[in-house]
Amino acid sequence: MLRRLTGLMFCVMVVAGCEAPPPAAPEPTEILSGELTRAWQGARLNIVESAELLEEAQYGFRPVESVRTFGQLLTHIAGANYVFCAAARGEAPPHAEDAFEAAVTARADIIRVLGESMTYCDEAYERATDRSLAETVEAPFTGDATPRVGVLVGNIGHLNEHYGNLVTYFRINGIVPPSSRR
Repeated sequence: MLRRLTGLMFCVMVVAGCEAPPPAAPEPTEILSGELTRAWQGARLNIVESAELLEEAQYGFRPVESVRTFGQLLTHIAGANYVFCAAARGEAPPHAEDAFEAAVTARADIIRVLGESMTYCDEAYERATDRSLAETVEAPFTGDATPRVGVLVGNIGHLNEHYGNLVTYFRINGIVPPSSRR
């Protein structure tokens, strides 16, 4: 009996002293779509904070007559968001690119349509998976077949391009832009 108990204790001590190897780390998933969504959120934040930064009177500012006003840039972004994100979602755009630029001029209305367009795009980025980003969709503006990722990257690029315009407008007026404020 003592011999059995001693053997059992020896086995318990051996097993207790041997640690099982740690479980393998899970394979990372949705790396590309996650990074794309983070890029979207950063560009989105810059535009939304820009819209909220200026007062109504400043929405009519333009550095020279040949370029869009601050407000027109924001409404242009709103319309283009619908075109880009509808293509990524595989549906017809609910609004044309130029739907708001001439028709929506009050600050509150511009902020509203811009916000609605951002929400519409949020779904396109949230639904994206690494696999779905490689799927072919119809490109906005050209109708060419293109990977969905190209459409979404194009939208982020468009926002960043116009954020650069807005930064110039801010700096001309002595205003620190949102990304620099952070």
